[in-house]
Amino acid sequence: MPVGYSQQLVVMVPCLNEEKTLPLVINGIPKFIKGIDKIKVLVINDGSKDHSVEVAKKLGAHVLSHKTSKGLGKTFQDGIEESLRLGADIIVNIDGDNQFNSVDIAKLVKPITEGEADFVTASRYLDYLDFNLKGRGIKNFGNKMFTWLINKITGNNFSDVSCGFRAYSREVAMKLRLFGHFTYTHETFLDISHKNFVIKEIAVKVEPKRKEGKSHISGNLVKYGYSAIKIIVRSVRDHEPLKFFGYLGFLVMFIGIINGALLLIWYLISGSLTPYKTLGFVSGFLLSFGFLLIILALMADMMGRIRNIEEEILYQIKKNYLEKKL
Repeated sequence: MPVGYSQQLVVMVPCLNEEKTLPLVINGIPKFIKGIDKIKVLVINDGSKDHSVEVAKKLGAHVLSHKTSKGLGKTFQDGIEESLRLGADIIVNIDGDNQFNSVDIAKLVKPITEGEADFVTASRYLDYLDFNLKGRGIKNFGNKMFTWLINKITGNNFSDVSCGFRAYSREVAMKLRLFGHFTYTHETFLDISHKNFVIKEIAVKVEPKRKEGKSHISGNLVKYGYSAIKIIVRSVRDHEPLKFFGYLGFLVMFIGIINGALLLIWYLISGSLTPYKTLGFVSGFLLSFGFLLIILALMADMMGRIRNIEEEILYQIKKNYLEKKL
């Protein structure tokens, strides 16, 4: 870093009608964190109808507002971009509902300032086994299922991939490429893991229930589950196209071969294809379709390489632009 360079932390707080809890979150942010010279607060207002914006400004926060609600995923993406424009070297995202303790921000920042990690995520399950409280059984089960799925995809062993309380290095923030508007938590893990950044979990305690208001992201668990799975599938498709289409292609071809083999065995036994002649047509279709999927896998893999080059170009452009501003 240049001589005299100030290490800046931007704490971004996504907000949708959180006027009652915003003061608790913002006032709880540590005034001093080792390794950090400046701390700024950014509130991303996602179309609040209450006095959240006025409260945030009164507390000295920088405010970025959406005229209408665009979803948590889009709010997060816009917050990352605005944080970078504000000169962030480290970005911490914390919910505006005061379920997390703002004091824990220092714990999340420490591994990044000490060079131990690029991305630090809070875990509600790592050390605290009392989180499975009454009324959270279904949510906890869903969180654990998503954690298992993300671990299988990435080959890691995380304990909590759905928690939004996280810290990002500047490098990670500039290289993030997210597309989901409904949520961002799982897609972030997949994108960061794919880019081989160092990830670390930090155990935190969390209030089991919101003191005020209602969750806008997990209120409808069916919608949340469907949207999250859709985002994960698309992310895997984009990051691992050869595996995504290739495995599917080989599976379809394998089923086609089994059908063809059964028909051949029947023919050798009976001397006739009747009454299983249809298996021959099914086998031919599956073999052809599977072959086309494998060709698609190779083409998608080639396009994925082009995407990686384009992302690197975008990263360099963004890096140069932001450095000139600073």
